Amino acid sequence: MTSTPLPTSARSSAPPSGLYARVVLQALAAVVAGFAAMGVVAGLGLWAAGAADLPGGFTAVLAAVVVMASGGKVELSGDAGALAGTQAELTAMPLTVTLVGALVTGFCFLRPLRHHAVTSARELLLRAASVVVLWLAALAGTSALARHDFPLTLGGGNAQDPLMDLFGDLLDAVNPTVGFRTDVGPTLFYGLLWILGVLAVALLVSRRTPLPARLVRYQEPVRPAAFAMLLLLLAYVVVGLVVGIVVAATKGHAAETFAVLLLGLPNVTWLALGVGIGGSWQGKAEGPFGLPMPQVLDAVLRGGGDSPDLSTVDLSSLAAQDARAWWLLPVAAVLVLAAAFVAAVRSPARTALWQHALRLGVAFALTMLVAAPVTLVEAHFGLSVLGIGDLASLGGQVVLRPDVWKTAGFGLLWGLAFGFLGGLLASRVRRKGEVDQDT
Repeated sequence: MTSTPLPTSARSSAPPSGLYARVVLQALAAVVAGFAAMGVVAGLGLWAAGAADLPGGFTAVLAAVVVMASGGKVELSGDAGALAGTQAELTAMPLTVTLVGALVTGFCFLRPLRHHAVTSARELLLRAASVVVLWLAALAGTSALARHDFPLTLGGGNAQDPLMDLFGDLLDAVNPTVGFRTDVGPTLFYGLLWILGVLAVALLVSRRTPLPARLVRYQEPVRPAAFAMLLLLLAYVVVGLVVGIVVAATKGHAAETFAVLLLGLPNVTWLALGVGIGGSWQGKAEGPFGLPMPQVLDAVLRGGGDSPDLSTVDLSSLAAQDARAWWLLPVAAVLVLAAAFVAAVRSPARTALWQHALRLGVAFALTMLVAAPVTLVEAHFGLSVLGIGDLASLGGQVVLRPDVWKTAGFGLLWGLAFGFLGGLLASRVRRKGEVDQDT
């Protein structure tokens, strides 16, 4: 009996043998590589910050940093005896760890698709779903490790600090503790948004990765501008890295500087980008604690003194502390123009100037809508006695909140202007789709 061959359409829609196993293995490789990269960068940063000397908690702190870098939520808690209490809050993302994890995961996700002439929506969804499920599983496992309690010594018998010893003796707070735990529910939710965002951005910025047929028409208007914005963010990180290395080599405190570079470099450089284009942040720093930040930024945050109002961090307030802050404006102009030129060169030659301007304006606004909020920092720690106030030697807070819509609005205006200029400059360069006049 002769078997009837499948129609061509049925054969093309049927998944190749072994596709699922291959996709899962490739997704597993992407997830393992991403977590490994984040772990290495976070570990080196914590080591440079001196966290290797923590009493039995380095692994837990490392896991907490990776969780926070993936968008997770780590809660702080404390106990200081019957009549005293500790309050602690921390909201921040170590963006160097975040950026490295995103780049490595995105690259590994796209690599198997680079040699495909076409890709189907089914295969793309299968690959994305595999990465998402495995990523969330790995994040849940890491969250289980991110929990620890540290003793907080008050006075420690130091004759020069009798007040702390007195509180410890009278309030049963000789060994107060502060600890941290992962809030699993929000961690998995924000981790889901994080990995979906990474995969979406990877597809948006890649030039060689094929898209399903229904999405091909969006490739030309979206990918050049998206790639240019990624390049702009990375350029700021590279500039900050060079400045940080120079500072470490010439100003001393090399370990502290490298800790900032390995944990929070984009937190500073992307703020510099936003401020350079006219955006602003609101913040305040009180007490002995502070952020690992440039002195000029710390000075602005502490400029309000005991006032409950937040200080405004913008180009003028920074320049009032250090006139060199005005350089943020021309640096932003040069780098944004370079990004606009790259976007225009990667676009077809038939693209009109107004299209260059509109696409870059929208892309820059969306970029700042993402980049500005992740620089948010809110940290508070205090030891209260009988529920009243913070002990001055142990309490403190640091707040740094972006004016998101203002910064995104300036991003739109800069993108419109520099997108037009970039299109003009690119008109002198031979580009995709251009044909000689004499042919």
